[in-house]
Amino acid sequence: IIIVMDGDGQNDPADIPELMKEIEEGNDLVAGWRFNRQDPFFRRHLPSLIANRLISWTTRVKLHDYGCTLKAMRKDVAKSLRLYGEMHRFIPAIAYERGAQIVELKVNHRPRLRGVSKYGITRTLRVVLDLLTVKFLISYSTRPLHIFGLLGMAMGSLGAAVCAWLAWVKFVQHEGISNRPLLLFGILFILTGVQL
Repeated sequence: IIIVMDGDGQNDPADIPELMKEIEEGNDLVAGWRFNRQDPFFRRHLPSLIANRLISWTTRVKLHDYGCTLKAMRKDVAKSLRLYGEMHRFIPAIAYERGAQIVELKVNHRPRLRGVSKYGITRTLRVVLDLLTVKFLISYSTRPLHIFGLLGMAMGSLGAAVCAWLAWVKFVQHEGISNRPLLLFGILFILTGVQL
């Protein structure tokens, strides 16, 4: 069993036996929930509430606290995870997608005594980008053409419609089209559609 926790002292090691008990009851991953959070409300807690709702809605894995690092998981679940960038906070969603049984457990959260938080607006942007990656991996990793094919067909059709209209203008209305930027857009949309 793998236990994961923050190194800043805010997670309480006294919660580990309760996490272990949940694993022994047949769960594959136990995610901590900092129920009585000891962070400033407007700077840390409120953005976290919004992020947790957004992540739960996007991944369809309903958890109260995706930001809590305190977790316990079976070794095979940990080994199956492929994490990139800031994706460690999405471990429950990725594990669930791979068939893991997940439960959330209220854990203690202690005030920060040392150090400073590393979170800021740049890290938030990376989290949003990683959320898009996780959504793609969960929804389309086994069928990528369902998204890329649809986008490709839409762009290719738009490009073909533009080029067909320009052909009408050139051959029926006998107007020049070489100086129109729309010609380049039509060709670009067709090529992009084929590539997608």
